[in-house]
Amino acid sequence: MSIITFHPQATISFASELWILFFHTQILCFKLAVFFMEDGKKNRSGTKKKKSIEVGPWGGNGGISWDDGSYHGVREITLVFGHCIDSICAVYDKNGKPVAAEKHGGHGGDQSAEIKLQFPDEYLVSVSGYHCPVVHGGSPVIRSLTFKSNKRTFGPFGMEHGTPFSFPSDGRIVGFKGRSGWYLDSIGFHVSRAQPTKLLQKVHRKLQGLASTIASKPPMTSKDREGGGP
Repeated sequence: MSIITFHPQATISFASELWILFFHTQILCFKLAVFFMEDGKKNRSGTKKKKSIEVGPWGGNGGISWDDGSYHGVREITLVFGHCIDSICAVYDKNGKPVAAEKHGGHGGDQSAEIKLQFPDEYLVSVSGYHCPVVHGGSPVIRSLTFKSNKRTFGPFGMEHGTPFSFPSDGRIVGFKGRSGWYLDSIGFHVSRAQPTKLLQKVHRKLQGLASTIASKPPMTSKDREGGGP
């Protein structure tokens, strides 16, 4: 009959892994507590904190200002482009229904692209591109755009020429803003904060990995400790 005994080093290792598991659990609880505390705060006027922030715009000061506002997410984007981005038009999501925004820009451009996100599982997280004048001495316009979702990359569209810009986000892009005239002169974004479910899933995967590692390790026998064979 084989007697199973635990090696002291194995016991120490097991305890260390349990401590790591406990440590990550505490981090998860703390982050979620902070999130819900901040989410529940109200300012002095009694209104809730904004669920999105505005960033940008990048580009020039030509054209007129526009702002599509903030929604639950972006469903579709239509671009018309050539030597620059001539126009942009987005379809957003509001309470599960598509909402088409106005087209911003001119009527030029010899190419077009339609980006259709698999909403709500797919959402926009990053936009990058280039801006510079079309003619010498003119105001900068958006020359190129590249969109990234949590699953795919779309583009680049237009000409990658001029000054580069990039906006990566920990949350999701839920609206566009900018300036436009004959072209798309500038672009900015409404960005929502990261959702607690995303944080929960991320840490939960780490905890599952640690738990699986601990469970897969068999206890050491006296033969293992002594280095003996069968």
